[in-house]
Amino acid sequence: MSALAKPGQDFPGLGVGLVIRRADGKVLVCRRLKAPEAGHWNIVGGKVDMMEQAEDAARREAEEETGLKIGKINFLCVIEGILEEEGQHWLSLIYVTDDFSGEPVLTEPEKHADLMWIDMNEPPAPLSVFSSQAFELLKSH
Repeated sequence: MSALAKPGQDFPGLGVGLVIRRADGKVLVCRRLKAPEAGHWNIVGGKVDMMEQAEDAARREAEEETGLKIGKINFLCVIEGILEEEGQHWLSLIYVTDDFSGEPVLTEPEKHADLMWIDMNEPPAPLSVFSSQAFELLKSH
């Protein structure tokens, strides 16, 4: 494999996502500016770094992207996103938490256009593949 090979494009990438849920049931989403699914609303998350535990990556990405302090998280599911029109293929380990402190702030404006709390039953459009499947699973429990 080439040293310039890119995860998600040249081989399936490994990502994480974290559903951050408030006591009132609303969840935090961000509007992506970059592929995959640029322009879509998505839960926070990103790539797993080499030698990084996936759970640690989910916490790190959430804290970097929102400024929140994340406590205990729980594994929810694995979602495979094959986005043929974008030439992207990702496996994402999805986690959920109700344990966080602070107020979310848009800390990475180069990656996200906005952050907002939403009702999973009335999500904004377009909604990412990863968020859509995670929300359906959470609603069924």
